[in-house]
Amino acid sequence: MRIRTAGVAAVAALALAAAGCGSGSDKPAASNSPKAATGKLVIWADDKRTAALKPFAEKFGQENGVTVQVQAVSKDLQTNFVTAAQQGGGPDVVVGAHDWIGNLVQNGAIDPVQLTADQKSGFNPTAVKAVTFNGQLYGVPYATENLALIRNTDLAPEAPKTVEDLVSAGKKLQSEKKASEILCLQVGQNGDAYHIYPFYSSAGGYLFGTAANGDYDPKDLGVGKPESIAAFKKIATLGEKGAGALKRSISDANSISTFTAKKCAFLVSGPWAISDAKKAGIKYDISPVPGFAGGKEAQPFVGVQAFYVAAKGKNKALAQEFVTNYVTTPDLAVALYQAEPRPPALTAAFDQVKGSDPDLEKFAQAGKNGQVLPAIPAMAAIWDPFGKAESAVIAGQDPARTVTAAGNTIAKQIK
Repeated sequence: MRIRTAGVAAVAALALAAAGCGSGSDKPAASNSPKAATGKLVIWADDKRTAALKPFAEKFGQENGVTVQVQAVSKDLQTNFVTAAQQGGGPDVVVGAHDWIGNLVQNGAIDPVQLTADQKSGFNPTAVKAVTFNGQLYGVPYATENLALIRNTDLAPEAPKTVEDLVSAGKKLQSEKKASEILCLQVGQNGDAYHIYPFYSSAGGYLFGTAANGDYDPKDLGVGKPESIAAFKKIATLGEKGAGALKRSISDANSISTFTAKKCAFLVSGPWAISDAKKAGIKYDISPVPGFAGGKEAQPFVGVQAFYVAAKGKNKALAQEFVTNYVTTPDLAVALYQAEPRPPALTAAFDQVKGSDPDLEKFAQAGKNGQVLPAIPAMAAIWDPFGKAESAVIAGQDPARTVTAAGNTIAKQIK
């Protein structure tokens, strides 16, 4: 989930012209969608998903007698989508992370989607939960993702049971000059709440409590409370003035490449890191992120990638047809998996690819006790202050003072 860094948006359109009304495919044209022969369906996605979507978008266009245009938005997709929606433009369908939902709903940028009970039952239940907001389904999930511990088995044959075991193994490799870093977990100058969360949760910290219905409660902010201070004190022991396992010099730009260069035996990352490990010829294995000795089980965030229907789209009925009856097919889910190997949310697609990819089940095991990444609007207030507090504590700043200040900043933003 390298999705937290903003950049200048680069939008490159791929126009997929449709050819006539009937395509002779095995799926008939949808009877409940308008024959919008004069319109077009516009889809925004990132570069990799744009390529995977192309043949399916073309097929959909042929079957519905419309032009389908897929546009690749390389950077800052969410912000560009909200801005376009507020200006009355933008796509009919957008592809993105589930934790966008609170912000998108708050800005009136997406509509609920309608899946039948039978369609819902075909998905990973956690994925369905992730795209449900205020009791309504706002997206059609296609992939899940969570962090795990990826290790170089040449350097570390056994999976560490605890964080302390990991640090001990990493230090031994350093002393033997087989590795220069104990752990590759991205921190950077501004921290990274997503990647540190397994350690934070193991040490007893939390972001938001939950309401009676199980939804995250923005009124119960955990950052700044005693549990979070205790958690950051544990994290500090791993920092630059402690064990040296967590460093600001390891960032989103180099954490994976440092691992693939065999400079560290352990990498905390997600499915997106595996293709780089394979290209580098690294012998690797995947296991759950370990927790602190005597602490709670480490819980990574579980994220979901999904398709959304734009509230300001010009062809909303056609967009609903696309996300409910095309995105729910195994063929498209498998194609998206092949574009970037994240575990498919559609059970039939997961079952189809797991035999050829044992990593899928290992990531699923690593995330089975994970927490759904909060999608409430208040989550937007967490990232920057929490991350900067993490970076400061890892640099050696006082955990209690630093985390209390971060909690105050977050609380003011939520109000």
